[in-house]
Amino acid sequence: MKLGAENKKQLYVMLVLMAIAIFFLLRVFWSTSSNPSVAASIPNAVPAQPEAANQRPGTRGKAAPPLDPTLRVDLLKRSEGAEYKGSGRNIFEAQASLPEPVRQVVKNTPPAPPVDQGPPPPPPIPLKFFGFANKPGEAKSIFLANGDAVFIGREGDIVNRRYKILRIQNTQVEIEDVLNNNRQTIPLTQG
Repeated sequence: MKLGAENKKQLYVMLVLMAIAIFFLLRVFWSTSSNPSVAASIPNAVPAQPEAANQRPGTRGKAAPPLDPTLRVDLLKRSEGAEYKGSGRNIFEAQASLPEPVRQVVKNTPPAPPVDQGPPPPPPIPLKFFGFANKPGEAKSIFLANGDAVFIGREGDIVNRRYKILRIQNTQVEIEDVLNNNRQTIPLTQG
């Protein structure tokens, strides 16, 4: 039976690593017994406080008297005889001291019949006209924007698969929404 001792170098490395692991395990167990956090889990144990925690504000450099953890029964007996004298307000009733609001009498009149306002208006065309280009010998082209998308078109073109450019002028453009048969004039925007 082979125990893995054929390679002496690997055996020595393994023994050294095991010795280091045992050293650290023993160190952890010995340091745990003197650790105050472990002592805090023991009943009736009082954890040690650093010297700075015992000082009151404004008494820098002066030693503060240690805190006395004993129960002061004389102070408890004095507070037993104290009687609560409230203001008479019931704290469990919401707004008990406010007067009741005045109620108005409203006559029941039949509601007016709804007025037929017709179909809702078509949505506005969201395109913005911000310029045009003019090349000699060609029709005038305009630049239209819808958010971050920019469209270039001429009279008669359909942009954004929905809006037909009807007429281009120097300060405005007339556009038709072909889905709603809605015509609008969009002015040239400055900026």
